Amino acid sequence: MGLQARVRVAAVPEDVGTAGALRAIAHHLTANDILVVSGDLVSDIPPGALAAVHRQHDAVVTTMLCSAPVSGPTESGSSGGKDKIKKPRRYNIIGLDPSKQFLLHIATGAEVEKEIQIQKSILRAVDQMEIRADLMDAHTYAFKRSVLQEVLDEKDKFRSIKEDMLPYLVRSQMKSEVLLNGAPQAKNGNEKVSSQNNQAVVSQILANASTPSFHDLYASSNNGTTLVRRIHKCCVYIASESRYCQRVNSIQAFSDINRDVIGDVSHLSGYSFSAHNNIIHPSAQIGSRTAVGPHCMLWEGSQMGDKCSVKRSVIGRHCRIGYNVKVVNSVIMNHVTIGDGCSIQGSVICSNAQLQERAVLEQVLWLPQAVSTRESLWLENKSKEGKPLLGRECPCEGVF
Repeated sequence: MGLQARVRVAAVPEDVGTAGALRAIAHHLTANDILVVSGDLVSDIPPGALAAVHRQHDAVVTTMLCSAPVSGPTESGSSGGKDKIKKPRRYNIIGLDPSKQFLLHIATGAEVEKEIQIQKSILRAVDQMEIRADLMDAHTYAFKRSVLQEVLDEKDKFRSIKEDMLPYLVRSQMKSEVLLNGAPQAKNGNEKVSSQNNQAVVSQILANASTPSFHDLYASSNNGTTLVRRIHKCCVYIASESRYCQRVNSIQAFSDINRDVIGDVSHLSGYSFSAHNNIIHPSAQIGSRTAVGPHCMLWEGSQMGDKCSVKRSVIGRHCRIGYNVKVVNSVIMNHVTIGDGCSIQGSVICSNAQLQERAVLEQVLWLPQAVSTRESLWLENKSKEGKPLLGRECPCEGVF
């Protein structure tokens, strides 16, 4: 018998952020561990792998990290000049312990471009830290529910999991709560010695973190009094480089992922490829001397005229493409009409859009109303001059 899962859908205001969204549904969270997965993630990494690492180390938070994706097409499509080369982008600055199991530092957003500042307590505890700039926070986390609830309640100004909650937990993991016979330890002349002992405790916990009993470590002071040091752990799960992991959080990423799933990671699409390493629906119609290259998709009911060329592009359902049209490194959504002689490179054409004859688009987001409003007529005239356009965000729907 298959497992039956209860699914609840909750709507929250967009301006509350990811932390605010968790805060709004906190009363629904009852399990000991909570898995948070971003809705814009495209990946073949099993979430269970993250959960297993989280439980193994009894962590308060475990973050999924993957190789930072490269951005941009590998083929420019132009007849002259050098092809564009994909380059990795810097998403985060990550600090890891030598075993690559624990997250000791993370810089996100604007902090990535600033000088790196590391807490001395962390460096004393681990002696060595590996700084990585080639990893991306996949916005997938496992939290211990009790700690998650505590942070959400006490830090009501936190809006983002990535930029607020995660850095806070990472920064505070070395701040031991030292208790003397169940009460906070008073400061005295031996405070420096106690601090040094704390560092030794942290190092021992990190070295033996796979043992759950080290989450609460008991040590004896000089007079035999028991000290309880509570130290939480922030862990990482680093996905294999052979795994695919990208977020659809920009127009460029949307284009890259569409090309990837009919190229290097075709196993994600679920479609069968032809002998020419492309996907052409049986109902699609292709004109005379029209070439649809490898890593391309021409989907249901679409028609292409004579002498057209398609390279590393996705064309959706029921599109009408005229004579001598060139499409390179682009995504054309559903029910799009393209006139004769058009040239489209590195662009996204939204559903129901129309392009008149001989339009030239490069690096453009083309909206559905592009031939029906005064603004779009101006854009159309500019496109014929071959100048890049700044499009507004459209309700993009995935071809897959």
